[in-house]
Amino acid sequence: MLSEIERDKANPTIAVAWRLTNALGISLDQLFAQQRPPEAIRVAGPHEIPTLSGDNGGYQLRVWGPIELAGKFEWYELTLQAGAALRSNAHEPGTREHVTVLNGTIEVEASGTTRRLKSGETARYAADDGHAIRNAGRSEAKALLVVIHG
Repeated sequence: MLSEIERDKANPTIAVAWRLTNALGISLDQLFAQQRPPEAIRVAGPHEIPTLSGDNGGYQLRVWGPIELAGKFEWYELTLQAGAALRSNAHEPGTREHVTVLNGTIEVEASGTTRRLKSGETARYAADDGHAIRNAGRSEAKALLVVIHG
């Protein structure tokens, strides 16, 4: 994975970054955090929300969850262009994903099964095996993706 990241062949997920920092003996928030006193209410502006793109611009993941929860509980806004897919390798055992379609039509493939979802529907499935989320429609689709690590 490191080699692929260094060669600009892959974009690391928050979970991958979390595992790498653990291997280095530092926490993920130490990597990005600036030392400042805690705020009663912290507001993050749109420019502070990390965005990951992949599949030649076919999808975009906006990382809404705070960095300190990475590897435990993560949530994203997933935007898929027509025909695009977010394909994932197996996460650690016990990991589950929850996808809620905000607009468009999305197919979820997990555990050898494929289900089609429309706006307002949610799929919940085991993510400790390879799985995919794809846009089954002709226009852009958006979904909320929640990952709960096992």
